[in-house]
Amino acid sequence: MSRPSLPPSLTILGLAGIAPQMTCALAALFLPDWRWFAIAAGCCYAAVILSFLGGMWWMAGLIGDRRDSASFLVAVMPSLIGWGAMLPWCFGWRWPGPSLLVLAACLLASPLADYKLKACARLPVAWLRLRVIMAGGLGLTTLALAMI
Repeated sequence: MSRPSLPPSLTILGLAGIAPQMTCALAALFLPDWRWFAIAAGCCYAAVILSFLGGMWWMAGLIGDRRDSASFLVAVMPSLIGWGAMLPWCFGWRWPGPSLLVLAACLLASPLADYKLKACARLPVAWLRLRVIMAGGLGLTTLALAMI
């Protein structure tokens, strides 16, 4: 039941999701007055996208009629990790470098969950390829932002 290709709009919009993080990284690098804002915005964006992925995995588990608690635990973890990544600001810490590193690692590893769910949710192979590209792009730009 997998389709050989995805609708062009899905591919374009999916890849466009890398643009906000790229913008944050470039702003942090080339606009010194905007550096702190760009880093904070990039951290928030990475946490939001990670949480969004968890919601997709939750739905994939429901659609796939998963009965194991591990699938839903994996689906909840991105929201908890994203929330935890935002906590340093609650304590008044100024540098989100470690948070960005954690978020980047989670984004880069996120296609592993998609591959685990591919059978139960009947995910198209083209979607899995696109997810690797999207996760790689967003994960690497988040990592770059952490290094600025």
